[in-house]
Amino acid sequence: MKLAFNKQIAQSYHSVSQKIRVMAEDWVSREIFCPACGCNIKHYENNRPVADFFCLDCKEEFELKSKKDSIGNKIVDGAYRTMIERLQSNNNPNFFFLNYHLRSFEAINFFVIPKHFFVPQIIEKRKPLALSARRAGWIGCNILLQRIPVSGRIFLVKNAHVESKQKVLRDWKKTLFLREEKDIKSKGWIIDVMNCIEQLAKKEFTLDEVYNFEAVLQTKHQSNRHIKDKIRQQLQVLRDKGYLEFVRKGQYRVIK
Repeated sequence: MKLAFNKQIAQSYHSVSQKIRVMAEDWVSREIFCPACGCNIKHYENNRPVADFFCLDCKEEFELKSKKDSIGNKIVDGAYRTMIERLQSNNNPNFFFLNYHLRSFEAINFFVIPKHFFVPQIIEKRKPLALSARRAGWIGCNILLQRIPVSGRIFLVKNAHVESKQKVLRDWKKTLFLREEKDIKSKGWIIDVMNCIEQLAKKEFTLDEVYNFEAVLQTKHQSNRHIKDKIRQQLQVLRDKGYLEFVRKGQYRVIK
């Protein structure tokens, strides 16, 4: 995989943002494979409302977000209402995130977040545009990357290092079980518990250690009065799906 963009392809454009868009889309089309099946991806025609790329084989769709220098914890997206409607209807693509060097025009990081990690909890509603704005009252949104588990960010390029196709495909399959959960609230619970496990930063952990996040989870799920029961339920789900394994009573291990 080559990390450099083709600067020649954008010579006819005057706007910097247009140049970046053209170069980024060209680079993805040439260098990136489908993280779900490993086959080639193709660029959709311009101005398609849902996605930018699709896989020729498995038909997965991908939307591309690009940002110079560093990705950060937030990614600016489009209309808040449209995004929430997409999540609730499951008519949402997977997301490609490209972080590039502005002077050298080379990819630094490139990762995919599978669509099954997109739940309302990771979408932040922005303030309406001022009355003086051309689109007065319009409400956009941000994608809060810090609320997505590490296992939901699958790198193809990390710090200018190209990951192997085998690792990418393996990482994709590891969390595919989330697509089986059609109820968006239940999926949100599973993802919240996955985040708690990752914050422990250890391969083996105890049930009591996850219980320590009870107050945090209560804040997120205020109508639930049985947080510990819910934690045990999600750990059981993660064990049944092969994300965790049961070591002994009250102790679990993350499966790598």
